[in-house]
Amino acid sequence: MTVNMGTINSATVVNQAAAHAAQAPAHYQRFIQWIGDGTGLPDTILHIHAGLAVLMVARVVTRRSLGSLVPLSVVVVAELFNEVMDRLIYHSWRWPDTLGDVANTLFWPLAICVGIRLRPMIDRRRGR
Repeated sequence: MTVNMGTINSATVVNQAAAHAAQAPAHYQRFIQWIGDGTGLPDTILHIHAGLAVLMVARVVTRRSLGSLVPLSVVVVAELFNEVMDRLIYHSWRWPDTLGDVANTLFWPLAICVGIRLRPMIDRRRGR
């Protein structure tokens, strides 16, 4: 099998990559809609579950404690990605929705991280 590379130039490759990148928000929206339709859960509950799921996956993949800022940072980056994709889909920031999504996604991962980080200090105060 021979591939004729003479007809493919870098501009064609860049244009094709740009066309695929422009489709990313629409594909992401369909994927998120599929999850929502499949579970039947409201968006707020999906954000809570997504935050916890990303936290657990980040903990397993990085092998860092849930008290470490590394798994929490992965959740923050994932939520930032989600909100940027929403911005690209809706062509504007929808601040009430965005702030609610961020709060729902980050609340429990942040509470878990802070709780685990504070536990040694509490144990020392009690003399354990």
